[in-house]
Amino acid sequence: MKCFLLMPICALWRFLTQQSRARAAVRRRRSLTDAIVADIQRASTHDGPGIRTTVFFKGCTLSCKWCHNPECIDPNPQILFYPEKCIGCKMCDKGCFSGARVVCGKSMTASQIAAEVAQDMAYYGTEGGVTFSGGEPLMQKEALSDAIDECKKLGIKCAVETSLIYYDEQIFKKLDLVMADLKIWNSETHKKYTGVGNEIIIEHFKKLDTLGVPIIARTPVIPEIEQGIDKISEFMKTLKNVICYELLPYHPLGNSKRQALGIFEPDGFSVPSTEYMEELKQYAHCNK
Repeated sequence: MKCFLLMPICALWRFLTQQSRARAAVRRRRSLTDAIVADIQRASTHDGPGIRTTVFFKGCTLSCKWCHNPECIDPNPQILFYPEKCIGCKMCDKGCFSGARVVCGKSMTASQIAAEVAQDMAYYGTEGGVTFSGGEPLMQKEALSDAIDECKKLGIKCAVETSLIYYDEQIFKKLDLVMADLKIWNSETHKKYTGVGNEIIIEHFKKLDTLGVPIIARTPVIPEIEQGIDKISEFMKTLKNVICYELLPYHPLGNSKRQALGIFEPDGFSVPSTEYMEELKQYAHCNK
């Protein structure tokens, strides 16, 4: 936490106090079926087909070293601090007017989520809709299920982005699309870089395939890791409801958010070259 050590003691104390208050306030307001939402992103074109609204749930069982949404790993509300935006107004307790401190984690009911999503319905067309992402949205399965129900009542197509570390048949059957990652083929390597082995994830892929829900399988491409992408590709070809297997190049956008959370060591990974992605292109496939 190098950057925090440069802060005046009083400012650091206010920052830590705000963290505690943010979490306590959400705990007081939250019911069992409320979701803790990190953010809602509109007009997304990378979280499923068409134009989509992406709802980012907080909390994830995995701890991927390259995670581009590190603010979504902790299930509790957090404050992100961007020191370059701080104007030294010393009014932190009243709220940050410069955007230096950003509260990440808001308690929302299913109907509130649906109302936010519904504002974008005019842009969805025949393919778009809402994507529930994270973090791992199935960590908050009751809240996720209720939010899907509310969106479905409005005729909104629903998709989920998941690591498949959790499996919930009732939720999956409600969906129009599941986007699921298999990040690394070797389980020991998977555990080294994500914190968990992949045996249960592979089993969940097989179970999900029996439900008839369209699946887009994906692997983030990390050049420094031997991921076994050829083996993952072959496995995906054995699943009849995997309509696409996509390879997503790593990007370093999570590093700035890690710093804002007080984690100042970069993840150490590099963006794959165009040539490397071209080599791997043979393993991606799409049957839409």
